[in-house]
Amino acid sequence: MSYLDIYQQSIEQPELFWREQAEQIKWYEFPETILSQDEHGFYRWFSGGKLNTSYLALDVHIEEGRGAQLAMIYDSPATDSQQKFTFLELRDQVAKFAGGLKNLGVEKGDRVIIYMPMVPEAAIAMLACARLGAIHSVVFGGFAPNELAVRIDDAKPKVLVTASCGIEFTRVIEYKPLVDQALKIAEFPPENTVVLQRPQAQAKMQSGQDHDWNELLNNAEPAEPVALDATDPLYILYTSGTTGLPKGVVRDNGGHAVALKYSMKAVYNTDPGDVFWAGSDVGWVVGHSYIVYAPLIQGCTTILYEGKPVRTPDAGAFWRLIEEHKVNTFFTAPTAFRAVKKEDPQAKLKKQYDISSLRTLFLAGERLDPPTYEWLKEILADGSQPEIPIIDHWWQTETGWAICSNPMGIEPQPLKNGSPTFPMPGYNVQVLDEEGETCKPGETGNIVIHLPLPPSCLPTLWNDDERFKQSYLSQYPGYYITGDEGIKDEDGYIFVMGRVDDVINVAGHRLSTGEMEELIAGHPDIAECAVTGIDDELRGQVPVGFVVLKDGAQISQDKMQEELIAIIRNNIGAVACFKQAGIVKRLPKTRSGKILRKTIRKLASETEVAVPPTIDDPLILEEIREIMQQRGIGQYATS
Repeated sequence: MSYLDIYQQSIEQPELFWREQAEQIKWYEFPETILSQDEHGFYRWFSGGKLNTSYLALDVHIEEGRGAQLAMIYDSPATDSQQKFTFLELRDQVAKFAGGLKNLGVEKGDRVIIYMPMVPEAAIAMLACARLGAIHSVVFGGFAPNELAVRIDDAKPKVLVTASCGIEFTRVIEYKPLVDQALKIAEFPPENTVVLQRPQAQAKMQSGQDHDWNELLNNAEPAEPVALDATDPLYILYTSGTTGLPKGVVRDNGGHAVALKYSMKAVYNTDPGDVFWAGSDVGWVVGHSYIVYAPLIQGCTTILYEGKPVRTPDAGAFWRLIEEHKVNTFFTAPTAFRAVKKEDPQAKLKKQYDISSLRTLFLAGERLDPPTYEWLKEILADGSQPEIPIIDHWWQTETGWAICSNPMGIEPQPLKNGSPTFPMPGYNVQVLDEEGETCKPGETGNIVIHLPLPPSCLPTLWNDDERFKQSYLSQYPGYYITGDEGIKDEDGYIFVMGRVDDVINVAGHRLSTGEMEELIAGHPDIAECAVTGIDDELRGQVPVGFVVLKDGAQISQDKMQEELIAIIRNNIGAVACFKQAGIVKRLPKTRSGKILRKTIRKLASETEVAVPPTIDDPLILEEIREIMQQRGIGQYATS
């Protein structure tokens, strides 16, 4: 069947379509009802079905005779070490740790917070919770104590699992003092803490409260997987909220397993035995879906990488892993490759490695800007192997898998630069104006998804049904609002221009900062950029650009600003009122690589700006403020 036929069936006959996908996984009891609504009117998938996600990710493959196949490769340039686990070895570790949690009183429905670096034990802890039916909530290792405490109080966990430290490049970050401080702040601290002692730092243990990971494991009996309802929660993952309080996105067991299994073939075109690498972190949704769960459910070998795109040891790190582990499918964020491009613009380091195993490169987490796409296309088309497709796809923490993608396992489509192609089966994506009317092709509007959302998407927020309705369902009744703005062209391709609050209103004209960034990023000296709107007394808002230069680039602030003004004026027009730009060493980002544009905007108008808990380097904010003062931007403009 063609993509269009499959897609139309998924929209017109969703129950038939997802029943067929549900038949691809092993249930203890097949669902009685494919699609239903609960007492709140929220859609639920596979009610009456019973399964276990840990069983699907591990035990199934052992039962099918592939227990000796590699399940997970841990590659850590941070510690100069590697570790490999077969499905049998990983299952045994998971079952033992699940037994350890059981000894601490953890049962089905209890919450467990996991505050870990990128080590195998993080994935083992997640799968162990899934085995027991405990609901895990992974918090990015190194989060500030107050932010950890907020999540503790919302989830009210029975156990917190952590490590003695994480490693950022060569810097050792001790986790235990952060955890201890969070437990003092929290109103509902857990009864027990499990600590993985790493050689780089030894944590001080508190008798009665803290338990050593290895001792807990050694004293435990392996736990069998617990049969769970499809609608039982698998995990809570907190994402930023407009109120400042994080939103606890809930993922259920049944819909999650079915959709992720389906996505591994439909989106990524992978088969059991393939090597799949998502260069992310288990603290983010990509790490949940495509480091831990989806590859293992599909029977692939997954890679858990404790390192960075650069400086571990150099900008050839990605290519080294692809060669060494024979990676077939690689998935990372565009910002990672912009870091590589900055340090190795000619991709000379790539020539040292044989990446012939790589079939497809996927990018997500932010819009794939055309300059980065063109650079990747150029360096991958060196004639040494068949062309490697570069696939931009778009999804959210809330959905757990791709909303839009080129469906590589169904029917690959012609690429359009700047577009993640078409909606995936199950996603009825529309573009609406402020009145809720469908936008004409090429007309900018709010990207929404007609209900019901497909399996794996959030059914609600943790203990906050009302906020779920207000945040996602209230603006357009019958639709889920993504919070992103974009267009659908005459061929049905979706173009995501960025968050709705990244669109600025300049003297009544709605202008996309994403479009400006795309133009600026095409400048030959620029490695990376961010454009944000700042308040302007005359025009409401005006755009300001901040750029990071490529290594070796020699251009002054004034000259760069002059050239960028000309680029925007020539391509968008004087209506954009783009008149200011500054060169910075780095842009402020979250640890997952998203640029903190809202924080940049606040720096231009507010004296006191709270440091976001997700920022990778707080010091960069002071540099941006200094540039604003030097260039007379925002509140620092001279009258």
